[in-house]
Amino acid sequence: MFEGAAALNLDAKGRLAIPARHRDVLLAAGEGSLVLTAHPHRCLLLYPAPAWQPIRDQILKASSLDPRAAAIKRVMVGNARTEAPDSAGRLLIAPELRTYAKFEKTVYLVGMGSHFEIWSEAGWQQQNDLAAEALTGDLPAGLGDLVL
Repeated sequence: MFEGAAALNLDAKGRLAIPARHRDVLLAAGEGSLVLTAHPHRCLLLYPAPAWQPIRDQILKASSLDPRAAAIKRVMVGNARTEAPDSAGRLLIAPELRTYAKFEKTVYLVGMGSHFEIWSEAGWQQQNDLAAEALTGDLPAGLGDLVL
């Protein structure tokens, strides 16, 4: 279960150092193989490969004739890359994915249970601002009984 957010810096080659507290679990869950892909919200997703496979299969079942389904296929499956961290625990993020997600120096690695989202600094701030606005009214279905 991945959770929490960490501000991290990309190095000059576009590599992200996966924090030690997540690295071993992530690699074990992925059997050494990770999948990095784009999300329509302009962040990246990082999955252990076995967790990505059923999601990929579900996306690929959608009709390519439906413009929205085809767009999701292009973004998520078309940008998917199988990666493995180097010996120092760094994950290379391809230039195309860095451009797509508008990454600069600082990125946020955000645990989402089975996977991570990786956001640009501006993107993560925007998501937090949107969340604060969205939570001013009633809670979404399924969260009405949430006790904090």
